[in-house]
Amino acid sequence: MINHPAGPPARPRVDLDDGAPPRPGRGLAPLLPAGRPSRLRSRPRLARLAVLLAAFVCAACGLVYELELVALGDYLIGDTVTQTSVVLSVMVFAMGLGSLLAKRLTSRPATAFAAVECALALTGGLSVLALYSCWAWLGRYQAAMVGLTCLIGILIGAEIPLLMTLIQRIRREDAGRAVADLFAADYVGALIGGLAFPFLILPALGPGDGALLTGAVNAVAGAAVVLWLFREEPAPRIRRLLWGGCLLVLGLLAAAAAGSEAVERAARHALYGDQVRYAIRSRHQEIVLTGPAEGPLRLYLDGRLAVCGPDEYRSSEGLVHPAMAAGPDTRVLLLGGGDGTALREVLRHRGVRTVRLVDADPVLPRLARTDPGLAALDGHALDDPRVRTTAADPLAWLRGAGAPGGDGPYDVVLADLPAPADGGPVKFHSQEFYGLATRLLSPAGRIAVRAGSDPAGLWQIESGLRAAGLQTAPYAVPDSPTATCRPGPPGDARNFLLAAADRPRLTLAPDAPPPRALTPDTLRTTTARLTALRPTHPPAALTLLGPR
Repeated sequence: MINHPAGPPARPRVDLDDGAPPRPGRGLAPLLPAGRPSRLRSRPRLARLAVLLAAFVCAACGLVYELELVALGDYLIGDTVTQTSVVLSVMVFAMGLGSLLAKRLTSRPATAFAAVECALALTGGLSVLALYSCWAWLGRYQAAMVGLTCLIGILIGAEIPLLMTLIQRIRREDAGRAVADLFAADYVGALIGGLAFPFLILPALGPGDGALLTGAVNAVAGAAVVLWLFREEPAPRIRRLLWGGCLLVLGLLAAAAAGSEAVERAARHALYGDQVRYAIRSRHQEIVLTGPAEGPLRLYLDGRLAVCGPDEYRSSEGLVHPAMAAGPDTRVLLLGGGDGTALREVLRHRGVRTVRLVDADPVLPRLARTDPGLAALDGHALDDPRVRTTAADPLAWLRGAGAPGGDGPYDVVLADLPAPADGGPVKFHSQEFYGLATRLLSPAGRIAVRAGSDPAGLWQIESGLRAAGLQTAPYAVPDSPTATCRPGPPGDARNFLLAAADRPRLTLAPDAPPPRALTPDTLRTTTARLTALRPTHPPAALTLLGPR
């Protein structure tokens, strides 16, 4: 509440307080110089509604900025929990700091608010492109993310004190009632922004263009509305500067939108080389395919090398063939593997009758089906009539498929999902995930899992399978000394786990062509080596609610 002595002001200004105590629910007429036209004096209710509407829109934009940063961090880094925690904690702290700093600006609230919103629109609108560029060219994503989050939070935090002052300038009333109205507009705006982001902005525009559009809306709703409504506060020269700044911000955002594709192309060339022939950021991940159509090609998912043409067969054969050889293989469930390379190995076994492929991102199987190079690499496996493709999160799908009347049973379940040490989500290697997969196994069914190259991660994943009631057999596929796609130290290998109700036997099936990367001797040797390295006290299994 701002109190001033009763009587006429010493100089013309927007001041609605006559010095009398506030009466709850009653507004006081604005005290403005009679010779100056005012939107406030003629229609105070409409002016108050306009300020609340500006608060509503600004709150929606502020939450979208936060969600854009979280989504981009998930795409680029892959650790959703860490990215969310850092963004939200830094943002809330910075908002408190911004509220304290705004105390010095309340003498000229309209001028200050317009400047704050211009800065926020520009910073928030360009934040995604700026962070993507830092990740691609500088490799300093985390530091840049914290800095941008802090700056955006300070600007968001400055909004509420300034808006509160503007509300009281229009119609002075009980502080509790004014705060209730302002925070109601703010919270409802945050609700709308939070719902619009996953269901409208992200699918239609993606993080980059979504942030730019949000910045433009922020500039118009925040700066322009307040400058029009409180045009009496700033001096003519300051008012012209603020209007010019608002138009400049809109122009910069429009220019960034026009050049965003060029920035992304340049960044991808810096990251992946000059032969990027397909790149898209779907709702679930960034997909980049490089190399000539005739090969060799490389497929990157969220910056992680997922498929490399010359050496890809090692990983696919290691996951599939031991599991298919250990018993019946009529019905197969493939979790992940939308690129089709593991599916190609499954279909080489003559006993297979049906394969269910469950991948969260429908864009990846569509690319594997339509791109000439990738389709040739996977042998056009996705066009095989035995294959049924389902676009669903594997964990959510398992939860529904295991219910009465659901899918199953399956002779083989293949988890073609990256291990946590390789950037994979923890939920796909949790005890709950393996427990749900076990419910879909036939009596002689098997589960094969990628365990990465980290020994500690191997035993943690094994603990999860054993907690689900399965017995396990570890094995590895050694990397080739001439590998071109996965350089590593001599003796480096890709680890896998085969699990079943009874101890599974590691062998190769006679009903498929012999694998290039595996032999019975390789399986026996790597199993013996890994079994000898198994710790006496294995680490605890990963769980959805346990420590990471």
